[in-house]
Amino acid sequence: MWPHCRGIWSIHLKIGIKGIRGIKGIRHATAVAVTTGAVLTAGAFGSQAQAATLPTPSITAAGGFVMNNGTGATLYGKAADTRRSTGSTTKIMTARVVLAQKNLNLDSKVTVQKAYSDYIVNNNWASSAHLIVGDQVTVRQLLYGLMLPSGCDAAYALADKFGTGSTRDARVKSFIGQMNATAKSLGMNNSHFDSFDGIGRGTNYSTPRDLTKLASNAMKFSTFRTVVGTKSTKQKVTTKSGGYRYMSWTNTNNLLGSYQGTIGVKTGSGPEAKYCLVFAATRNGKTVIGTVLASPSLDNRTADAKKLMDYAFKK
Repeated sequence: MWPHCRGIWSIHLKIGIKGIRGIKGIRHATAVAVTTGAVLTAGAFGSQAQAATLPTPSITAAGGFVMNNGTGATLYGKAADTRRSTGSTTKIMTARVVLAQKNLNLDSKVTVQKAYSDYIVNNNWASSAHLIVGDQVTVRQLLYGLMLPSGCDAAYALADKFGTGSTRDARVKSFIGQMNATAKSLGMNNSHFDSFDGIGRGTNYSTPRDLTKLASNAMKFSTFRTVVGTKSTKQKVTTKSGGYRYMSWTNTNNLLGSYQGTIGVKTGSGPEAKYCLVFAATRNGKTVIGTVLASPSLDNRTADAKKLMDYAFKK
């Protein structure tokens, strides 16, 4: 019995003893199992070590926030709850209010008023969808004009259409009231809107966390997802004379087509806001969504957003 016992002892001690042939297979299998287990363990510890040492990105933006859109888990924050001017990222809320209207007909037509074009002329920082007075455009087309070229004239038209009141000023005020009521309902506790387009009167502000929360909610609307994920569009509109013309709009969000998986959302800029971007991307079934506010340049805001998404996808 001793040689047999000695063979078993050799298995446990992993001593290479040439002995009973029947035990060689067992000894080999045991060694492979032990080695494989060691590799798996090392791999697990390696992954944990990699996650633990993943460097936090440094961004030029004054504020930033990223979350996992599926779980709501915070992945990154920098001054995430500090109130700042938001520029045209405000238009996410404009679109959100429109899309939540009861019995919304996206194909209903709106006649472009002179007041909308005058507004562009009178505001130096107003970006334009170049709507032409007298043209009839649909609500859906106005949403493209709002979100792609960031048209303040399109924002004005939507506020005038969906606000209530007997005068244009009253309707605009009503619409902005809807924006603030929506912000409250979404738990955007550090946000306030005093304009339909982000060209505010000193009390138009939000935070990286709040804007991310807003964008996440807005992305639940299929029309919103379609619009903000569009790089460019050509829309046929009816002219005042009853003819038609084509309006071509290109998205100001240059992450579309330049960053893998980008699905939106909205740019913003202004003398106080500097350069802002609300962004979202999906890779391998994981969607991350976030915001950078007050980047010093257009290139910086793009680089900041890419850094934060790269980081978020690795988390």
